Amino acid sequence: MPKVFETNGYKFFFFSNEGNPREPIHIHVRKGEKLAKFWIKPIVALEDNYGFNSKELNWIENEIESKLVLIQGKWNDFFGI
Repeated sequence: MPKVFETNGYKFFFFSNEGNPREPIHIHVRKGEKLAKFWIKPIVALEDNYGFNSKELNWIENEIESKLVLIQGKWNDFFGI
């Protein structure tokens, strides 16, 4: 489970096995028992949410948007794209 970054207790990561065929680029976010998944392209969009409230989701989305280059770079490096 490659961690992309962590801030304020929120861990942003993807799984080393993202399906076969591999799902499009996305990021998972965990804080405690809460978990969410966001697609990255064509726009940042929530796919699943388990426990985060709307304020947290807005903050998470902003964090993802501010770090798109980092996320895409880590994804591409890990999967050899």
